[in-house]
Order: sequence, then structure tokens, then C-alpha cells
Amino acid sequence: MARVQKWFKKYWLLLVAVVLLIIFLFLPLPFYVEGPGTADQLSQYVKVAHQRDQKKGSFRMTTVSVIKGTPAMYVFAKVMPDYEIESLSDITGNQDNATYNKVQTFYMRSAINQAIYVAYRKANKSVKVHFKGIYVLEIMKNSQFKKVLQVGDTITEVNHQRIVSAEDAMKKIKAHSVGNSVTITYQHNGKTKTATRKLVRLSTGKPGIGIGLTDNNTVTTKIPVSIDPHNTEGPSAGLMFTLQVYSQLSKQNLRKGRNIAGTGTIATDGSVGEIGGIDKKIVAAKKAGATIFFAPYVKPTKLIEKYEPDHLTNYQLAKKTAKRVDPKLKVVPVQNFEDAVKYLQKTK
Repeated sequence: MARVQKWFKKYWLLLVAVVLLIIFLFLPLPFYVEGPGTADQLSQYVKVAHQRDQKKGSFRMTTVSVIKGTPAMYVFAKVMPDYEIESLSDITGNQDNATYNKVQTFYMRSAINQAIYVAYRKANKSVKVHFKGIYVLEIMKNSQFKKVLQVGDTITEVNHQRIVSAEDAMKKIKAHSVGNSVTITYQHNGKTKTATRKLVRLSTGKPGIGIGLTDNNTVTTKIPVSIDPHNTEGPSAGLMFTLQVYSQLSKQNLRKGRNIAGTGTIATDGSVGEIGGIDKKIVAAKKAGATIFFAPYVKPTKLIEKYEPDHLTNYQLAKKTAKRVDPKLKVVPVQNFEDAVKYLQKTK
């Protein structure tokens, strides 16, 4: 006992220092640190006609890293210029981790299907879309369906009428007024169910059932195609997946040996949507040696210009970041898939 006391008296400062170091490095705190992620080469993820792309150059999808907060990460984020502290609600939208991951997986699945559809249509190759319904990705607090629907359910009918797209569902719902009752048919864990509730007023002022959604589609093609996102989630790789698939399918040498990165969602009409964290993605592209970066450009609405005079579009923020971290990186604004293809065809 005396020996233990003697040892503790001699080394207590070291013991306290070790405990404090462990707390500093590993104590979980209620925030995340967001920073530059990776810029992965898509030829390793995509196969068309069972073949990988062997041409020189690369198309790269860029990501944002999200790290659980600790005291050490807090200090790191305050010191490093390309890292930011984000609240739990900013990252997950107040969803639990399991639900958030499920939603991001749905987004990626939808993005892959839309990328395949757009690429095949552009290449004049056979492709068919099979619309299964709309995924429920979020249920708002004021929704009358919040105790009925769950994230991951698929809505297939509105008032016993089959829906053919998310737009069709919204059109059928908006034909009614706030306070009117609507009946929806949905799939939950493989079982068909129905529920009738009243419509609520959305933030847009329009009537709705109060959910966030995305299409639940599958696509079939005569020329086989497969995309493995390697555990990457979310919809932001849509544009770059479309470019990779189209390049292989059309056999066009769009890259011409160039190292091309980018980001942006892709819709079935080919339009490119904005995403989050584009400044971090520019840094990731720079680290990967990219010389071209495709950035979504969506013109701000008059409402945004009025209430957010300092608002930056994805393109503006990407260009501003590139000027700081790599002035030689060419940031190219794109509003749709066609813009990206034309740019690559015309430039060397």
C-alpha cells in the first residue's frame, strides 16, 4: 500500500495529464466538424457493358468530411481555414443517425438512377424508368401524417389514384385546399397501407401533406451499367456520375487526358442542382490535382436577393474558394448536363 501511495505521489501529475489528454482527444461533444473530403476517381466505381473506363484522365466526385465533435476537433476547426463547426441540426436536420443515414442512402440511390437515365437518353441508348412511388425522407412537425408515415415509406397513390412522379403527386395534392382531407396509399415494410388526414399549409403557402420526398425509381437498360458508390451517400455526385456513364456509353473522349472534378445533383431533365459544402469540395479537388471543376449555377430568386444580399451561389462560392486555394483551377458554371458536355467537347 505504501508503495502504491509513493508511486501515485510521484506520478500523479502525469496521470492527470493522461486523463486530460484522453478527454481532449475523445470526449464527444454535440457538434460536428465539416471539412474537405475526397475527390475519388469514378472509373473505379462505374462499369458500362461490364467494362471499366481505361481512357486517360479522370472524372472525380468530390465529398465533404464530417467528423464527430471533440475538444480537439473544436480547436482544430478554429485554427484551420477550411474547417467549420456545424450543429447537429445543421448536419442531420434533427434526425437520429440511423434515419439520417437511411435518407442519404435513398438520395444516392435516386441520384444513380437519374444519372443513368440522363446519360442513356443523351447517348440515344435504350433506357426505361420504372416509377415505384415517392420516398418519404422527412416528416414535418406540423404534418397530420407524422404519426402514420415513417422515413423510408413509399407513397404510391393519392386519393386512390396512382401517381406517376413526385410532380404528379404534388399536383394531385395541390388541387385541394388547406384543411381538406386526402387519402394516401403507401408501402411500409413491404405492406400496403392507407391513411386519411388533413392537408397543412407549407412554408410556401401551398397545401401539402408535410413531407420531404424524392422519387423511388429503378431503371433498366439494354446495355448493362452498374455504379457502386462505395458507401458514399447523398445526391451531390449526380452530375459527375452522369458524365462518367455518358463518356463510356458514347465512347467519346470527353476528358482528353484531363483531371476533372465537380459536384451537383442531377434531375431526370438533366438540370443540375446546388449542394452544400462546395468550398470544401474545391479544396478536395485541388488536393487531387484537378484542373477543371464543374459547379452548379442556379440563379437566385428575387426573394433571396431581397432578404440575403450577401448570398453566394454554388458557382460564386466555388470560384471565390478556388481563387484562394488554387487560382489555376478552372471553375465552370453549369445549369444542366448539356453545359458540361459542350464545355468538354469545345476545350482541350
